[in-house]
Amino acid sequence: MSGHSRWANIRHKKAAADSKKGKTFTRLIKEVTVAARLGGADPGMNPRLRLAIDKAYDANMPKDTIERAAKRGAGGLEGVTYEEIRYEGYGPGGAAVMVDCMTDNRTRTVAEVRHAFAKNGGNLGTDGSVAFLFKQSGQFVFAPGTSEEKVMEAALDAGAEDVITNDDGSVEVVCAPADFTAVKNGLAKAGLKPELAEITMKPTAENLLMGDEGGRMQKLLDALENLDDVQDVYTTAVIDQ
Repeated sequence: MSGHSRWANIRHKKAAADSKKGKTFTRLIKEVTVAARLGGADPGMNPRLRLAIDKAYDANMPKDTIERAAKRGAGGLEGVTYEEIRYEGYGPGGAAVMVDCMTDNRTRTVAEVRHAFAKNGGNLGTDGSVAFLFKQSGQFVFAPGTSEEKVMEAALDAGAEDVITNDDGSVEVVCAPADFTAVKNGLAKAGLKPELAEITMKPTAENLLMGDEGGRMQKLLDALENLDDVQDVYTTAVIDQ
C-alpha cells in the first residue's frame, strides 16, 4: 500500500499540534534539555541537540528559552531531571502503537499511558512487543502537487535513501537519521519546503483502519498525544478519513 490517506493523516497530526502550541513548547523544551544533558550544550558537536533546536525555531520558540533549556540540560542551571521511557502496545484493529515519553515521575506516566490504552480499546504491551515493526528514519513529506522529479533530484543528490509518491499525490523522502541534516539542507537549497520534516519511527508495515475502527484508533492516538509526559506517538495505523 502506497500511503493511502497519508496526507489526511499528516494534516490531522499537524493541526492537532498547532492547536496545542503551549504543549508543543513544553515538549520541545524537554527535548532540548535532555539532548544537552546527554551530548553537551554545543549543537555543532551534538546532532540530537541541533535537530531539537531547529524544531524549536520552526515552532517560533524564543531564542532565550531555547538557550536556557540547553544550559539547564548541560548542568548550568537548576531544574527538573527528565528520563526517557518508551511504551509499546496495540490499538483497535491490531495496529501497533509506540509511545515515547519524557518524565520526572515514571509511576505517574505509566498509569496515564495504561489508562489511555484501556479506555480507548487498546492494550499496553511489554518492551519489544511492537518495536520491531518500526525503523528509525528521517522523513520529509511534501504536499500533493509537488514536483516528484524536482524532489527526487535534490533528495537523492543530498543522500536520501528513497523518494515515494503516495496514492494521494503527496511526495515522501526517506533517509538515514545521520543524513537528515544534509538532506534537509539539500532540499532547502533547491527551494523545496516540506510540510513535515522529522526523525521518526517509520512503520515497516501498515494497518488500514476504516469506519468505526479508524475512529476509535484516532481517539486512542489523541488521548495519548494529550498526555503531558508524551513526546511522540508512532503507529502502524493508517486511518481512512
